[in-house]
Amino acid sequence: MTKNYKVGEVVTGKVTGIQPYGAFIALDENTQGLVHISEITYGFVKDIEDYLKIGDVIQVKILEIDETSEKISLSTRALQEAPVQKKKDVQPRKTLQDRVNENDANGFKSLRDKLQDWIEQSGQ
Repeated sequence: MTKNYKVGEVVTGKVTGIQPYGAFIALDENTQGLVHISEITYGFVKDIEDYLKIGDVIQVKILEIDETSEKISLSTRALQEAPVQKKKDVQPRKTLQDRVNENDANGFKSLRDKLQDWIEQSGQ
């Protein structure tokens, strides 16, 4: 690496190659990084060439630098505003107490009351 790059830094680079898994970006004459397909944009990316072309000059954010292998992970998505998540119309959940029918004919009679009913029913 010619220049000393730092994680979090936003730099300008040139797209030098595109593979199914990502785009290679030249940051200077001797330094190249990769924008993984998942870091192109928010949402699903089927074809990177729908977003980037060889020769494009773009801004990227440095996500990670592996000093030993001299690999740099880049992102264009990190420079974009996250899309607003649609709120689902959620019905408020009823509590158990709200769902129980307290007027249920048998549900809330005490065992003593039920026992008397059972005795009367069994004699018929």
